[in-house]
Amino acid sequence: MITLNDIKDAQKRLTGTVYKTPLMKAPFLSLEKNAEIFFKEDNLQVTGSFKIRGAFNKVAMLDNEKKASGVVAASAGNHAQGLAFAASYFKCQATIFMPEATPLTKVLGVKSYGANVVLTGENFDEAYASAIEFAKENNKEFVHPFADDEVIAGQGTIALEILDKIADIDQIIVPIGGGGLIAGVAIAAKSINPNIKITGVVASGAKGMKESFEARVPIDSSSVRTIADGIAVRDVTPKLLDIILEYVDEIVEVSDNETANAILFLLERHKLMVEGAGAVSVAAIIHDKVSIENKKVCAIVSGGNIDVTMLSIIIEKGLIKSHRKMNLIVTLMDKPGALMHLTDIFTECSANIVEIDFDRNSVKLEFGEAYVTIALATKGKEHQEQIRENLKQNGYRFKQI
Repeated sequence: MITLNDIKDAQKRLTGTVYKTPLMKAPFLSLEKNAEIFFKEDNLQVTGSFKIRGAFNKVAMLDNEKKASGVVAASAGNHAQGLAFAASYFKCQATIFMPEATPLTKVLGVKSYGANVVLTGENFDEAYASAIEFAKENNKEFVHPFADDEVIAGQGTIALEILDKIADIDQIIVPIGGGGLIAGVAIAAKSINPNIKITGVVASGAKGMKESFEARVPIDSSSVRTIADGIAVRDVTPKLLDIILEYVDEIVEVSDNETANAILFLLERHKLMVEGAGAVSVAAIIHDKVSIENKKVCAIVSGGNIDVTMLSIIIEKGLIKSHRKMNLIVTLMDKPGALMHLTDIFTECSANIVEIDFDRNSVKLEFGEAYVTIALATKGKEHQEQIRENLKQNGYRFKQI
């Protein structure tokens, strides 16, 4: 059984190597939700995630023989980078098995610490099976990303840092994938103050732990699909579920759209680059999945290793959803001056054209017509309504996409 002393010992091992990340007040969100809300910014760790805590603690506790043999892990990316960093620090070889769809930024991050990377399987659980087999065949130490006492103790050091800064915290909101982070945080926090409420957050596309928590028995998911790839864990580990049932007060879920909103909010309003798994705790606050009014609350922002392609998609969709970008397909007569007349309408509406494409070949078009696909930078819902109205008044057929 993991104790508060185990977590305090882990904190000593991490001192001087693992960064004590900032605990920052979220002024905009605090005002909106009538609460004191803080972000524990572990996305600012040297490896971009809290996972370095548990991995470093685990490798630090291995004897010299096991370190010499090397370590093995399966990971969607963040545990991989944490273990690769720890292995490099202690001068032992790391081999990391990662799902084939792992974002390139995480693969390159692992390789930058000198680890060997093997891409295999469609998800964490398939990569995990390959890693276990490899570790047994080659007599190497397998370092589990969450179902390991030393790893859990390392993750629990986040709670010690939170309580060191805010001793009277009412609630800590924690992302849940496999459950190692929330297990360590909950043990530490509840051991110091049993009245602290611990809330877990899962992605709707990977909610095995929530369903298991409610049923009080492990229920594995048939599949997982979420932009929060760091918490896309299919199977529930009984050991972690037992800890969560004992120490965690509630588990809520957020959708991918809600997570994307939180990513964009953190980027725009707090200048924080956060991945999906790291943003779910904030998504739960933004979308009122938790009751926090008049409370002092800390949301753990657990990681920042987001793929830039995914980030660009989230930004694009966020601009459209917030009425700051408008995509139109306009049917135009294919004759000189027709395009100029159309763009004059946008000029009158003070709408800036950011992208334009011309199509004369669609089979849906009559002869002498063309489709113009236009992306506009707009200033809100009313501005977009003005543009649509002007197009109608000028007799244009169009579709907003």
